[in-house]
Amino acid sequence: MADRYATVRDMTEGKPMKLLLGFSLPLLFGNLFQQFYTLVDTMIVGRFLGKYALAGVGSTGSVNFLIIGFCMGVCGGFAIPIAQRFGAKDYAGLRRFVANAVWLSAGLAVVLTAVVGVSCRQILTVMKTPADVFDYAYTYILVIFLGIPVTIFYNLLASMIRALGDSRHPVLFLVTASFVNIGLDLLFILVFHMGVFGAALATVISQGVSGVCCLVYILRSMEVLRFKPRETRPDRHFMHTLLAMGLPMGLQYSITAIGAVILQTAVNGLGSDSVAAVTAAGRVSMFLSCPYDAMGQTMSTWGGQHVGAKKLERVNAGLRDCILLGSIYSIIAFFVVFLFGRSLAALFLGAGEVAVLDRAHRYLMINSAFYIPLALVNIIRFLIQGIGFPTFAILAGVCEMFARILVALALVPALGFFGVCFANPCAWIAADLFLIPAYRYEIRKLKRLFSAETRT
Repeated sequence: MADRYATVRDMTEGKPMKLLLGFSLPLLFGNLFQQFYTLVDTMIVGRFLGKYALAGVGSTGSVNFLIIGFCMGVCGGFAIPIAQRFGAKDYAGLRRFVANAVWLSAGLAVVLTAVVGVSCRQILTVMKTPADVFDYAYTYILVIFLGIPVTIFYNLLASMIRALGDSRHPVLFLVTASFVNIGLDLLFILVFHMGVFGAALATVISQGVSGVCCLVYILRSMEVLRFKPRETRPDRHFMHTLLAMGLPMGLQYSITAIGAVILQTAVNGLGSDSVAAVTAAGRVSMFLSCPYDAMGQTMSTWGGQHVGAKKLERVNAGLRDCILLGSIYSIIAFFVVFLFGRSLAALFLGAGEVAVLDRAHRYLMINSAFYIPLALVNIIRFLIQGIGFPTFAILAGVCEMFARILVALALVPALGFFGVCFANPCAWIAADLFLIPAYRYEIRKLKRLFSAETRT
């Protein structure tokens, strides 16, 4: 079996720390490259198109996360039953889940693109996007939303490959897409003078490239995903299970993003300088947060395979090791921001934007002081999803949403930009206060369930 399915990895055997590092490091590398080309994209916009174009692109960040995050969450949720079937070595069931995930994703792509494509202008208006950046924001987000089918295409295939224990190849494809994106950014903006439209178009095209690479790899190399007759037919039972996992994960992102949208509206009310500062600092934060994303994706696969194999004691062992890794990195990241935060923010702005740089550095310092709570959010939430309880991930998202709304309605009016800086830390702590006891409850529940199955 190991020879036939050499491109997949069973994580239910071996030392947890070694397996976690082996799986998460390629993911980290891929996330870093993804953020790298996002950083380059933002740098080119800020440096060559100006502060207002940068603020326009940045003002779409929360609504972008609301929709694109939903797509990513759904695709990640669809991969959980696949990981569980792989852990249980039920390869026929695995392929049925894959086929039905494709059917559902195709329908989601069509519906979501149609709905949000016609709503972009209204959304930006409701968010009180500043008039001097509105056109930039509208052009950028419209192109991104019209590329939703491409986003779903890539994320679904990459999630499937990772569910089978292969985190390396999606990274290689993402690296390829990163260079494509950077090249297209330079071509569209500096040569063809396409403005923010070119920046958005480059992002969509590059993601399509990585999706095609994933598809070619699956067709050529992953024997476990070679379908047999009748395995590709739509099935209501399989679709129900997929939706039960995918929709909660997608809604988790969207519910979290609702708070971010309301917070962004409050930031928009502070003016273009504040929007630009949050945009620049946010790009740096996203880069620094890549290890947490990799840890979360790793724990989702870890939980799914081990629950499928009914090895709960290894679930806890992996959690402890991953929290240790997250805590060590959080301390390192804080000192990086302390020493180089202002210089990193300056990559996206002209040297003369002193006031904007001051705000961006303050934002980074306050957020990085709370990176350990952020590590716990990603690690525990994705693990809960992987072991099959995505509803609790939604409730954690609700906690984050209310925390950000509270900051937007109370702290920002009272403290201005200083209040904005505490929005993320408050959200992370609120989610942790829910997630930690929720995880303990669900592990005890699974232990009782597995014990009852053993007795019968």
